[in-house]
Amino acid sequence: MSNQSVTNINQATFRALADPSRRAVLDLLRRGSLSAGQIAQSFPVSRPAVSKHLRLLRRANLVEERRQGRNRIYRLNPGPLRAVDSWLEQYRMFWQTSLTNLKALVESEGAKKASKGWKKWKM
Repeated sequence: MSNQSVTNINQATFRALADPSRRAVLDLLRRGSLSAGQIAQSFPVSRPAVSKHLRLLRRANLVEERRQGRNRIYRLNPGPLRAVDSWLEQYRMFWQTSLTNLKALVESEGAKKASKGWKKWKM
């Protein structure tokens, strides 16, 4: 199966991504680095609630934090998302193959029915 450390990283990542507020924070950070205060202003929840989300994202290594004076600046760390994307690629390939096979089957059955219909009409 897969490497245990990768599995653990993915579990932490999935846990962090499970919450829509945390996904919204990541969406904000896709545009660039923001302070904790700027992030908190984008949500209708308390600053401590936003701080809790940021802490979980930091523990999952999805965001990086640096101090700038009194502020904490956060930026997106795409590494764990690449690991998830790599894991999902297996399923993309599975579904692509399955859909290609289904398309071929449907087209084959359609051609058979069209051929039978043509023979009936021709006779």
